[in-house]
Amino acid sequence: MRLPMFEVTQLIAGTWGSGRSGHELTVVSPVDGRPVTVVAQSSDDDVAAAVEAARAATSGWARTGAGDRGAALHAAASAVASSADDLAEIMSAEMGKPVGEARDSIMAGVGTLRQYAELGPVHRGRSLAGDAGAVDLMAFGPRGVVAVITPWNDPVAVSCGLLGAALVTGNTVIYKPSERTPATGWRLAELLAAHFPSGVLNLVNGDGSVGATLAAAPVDVVAQVGSTATGRSIAAACARTGAKALLENGGNDPLIVDAGLDPLWAAGQAALGAFANSGQICVSVERIYVHRTVAEPFLDALAAEADTWAPRIGPLVDRRLRDAVDDQVQQAIKEGATALRGGAVPPGPGAFYPPTVLAGCTDQMAVMREETFGPVAAVMAVDSFDEALRRAADSDYGLAATVLTSSMSHAQRAWRDLTVGTVKINAVFGGAPGGAAHPRRGSGQGFGYGPELLDEMTATKAVHLEAPPAGW
Repeated sequence: MRLPMFEVTQLIAGTWGSGRSGHELTVVSPVDGRPVTVVAQSSDDDVAAAVEAARAATSGWARTGAGDRGAALHAAASAVASSADDLAEIMSAEMGKPVGEARDSIMAGVGTLRQYAELGPVHRGRSLAGDAGAVDLMAFGPRGVVAVITPWNDPVAVSCGLLGAALVTGNTVIYKPSERTPATGWRLAELLAAHFPSGVLNLVNGDGSVGATLAAAPVDVVAQVGSTATGRSIAAACARTGAKALLENGGNDPLIVDAGLDPLWAAGQAALGAFANSGQICVSVERIYVHRTVAEPFLDALAAEADTWAPRIGPLVDRRLRDAVDDQVQQAIKEGATALRGGAVPPGPGAFYPPTVLAGCTDQMAVMREETFGPVAAVMAVDSFDEALRRAADSDYGLAATVLTSSMSHAQRAWRDLTVGTVKINAVFGGAPGGAAHPRRGSGQGFGYGPELLDEMTATKAVHLEAPPAGW
């Protein structure tokens, strides 16, 4: 099949055009290595112009009625839904997610846009109990200009959350999608921007240097989902400018498999958590602690699960990531782990990597200490739930954790004791709509989802009103 070539442009103050840095980026297909996207990178002057355009649009957009902002976001959501098939093809071409799965994630993004379109107009402040002759209240308003920097692994759904919450609360936005999925971000921005006034949504393109320039610009919020290293750089930039940093960064999420469980069921959960989206999910299962009494049948079942995933797993986003994943796997094998399945780069084009099951892992291995971001299930047998809980908690990250157990007391201890943003009991994925959490340590800071994201995008001021003295 001949892949289309996408030529990506930027959007500043309502005008589409090419970036002026003089540098071009080319994205190649992770399936076969053919080029699929060419983008002229935005210059420092382009970023400055985008910030200026967003700043100029703040007053008018902030004064737009909340209901009108919600209606605009609803219309934008409908545009994305109508173009979901087209957008899924672009996403699949750039980052390798199968088209059907890409479409599902896009529709999840549409749902998020609609959620914020409804929640934004009813987001409210508080009245306070003050003196009888005065009115006291806490009123919220937009923070101003928000820089949104998004990842490649779920580029539409993540972007919809941050963009939707920022826009519906009256902020203006400069949006920089990942350099690995620029056409996906460009097409999403094209669909959204048509429903907002000029300058309210701006788009810049490029690699990490463009993101760094944007993070250091005079904006009011930098909202980023991506790597821990990038998040820390953004936090440092925000400390210098005074902008609010809202970060969801890397994870090294543990899975605990307690004694007394059906090993086939537990292995199915582990495989889903480790292999879905080729392991390229922020909350993928990265390290597994299994009770020794069920370790052998669990590992046999997990290896069989890997066999069922192998024919249907997509590629990693590029060969650079594949090489990093394989480096961790090969190092673990050198240090004593055993590859029950996978564990080798396959021949042929693209950036494919097989579902890999590593037994005999230890806490000192990079595959257990660092974020792998690939289809690797690293397993360690433990002697007790206490040991599993202790090892699971020993991490520089704090994004999420999963516990498979039939013990209510173990479940209670796990969600109370694990210092992560999200704890899932007996399901690696799932949760009610609107759930929000605080990631810890290297995994970021601030709410990234749910109604609480509207709080992050707004600033609150206390207001005290008294009537003037009699006779005035």
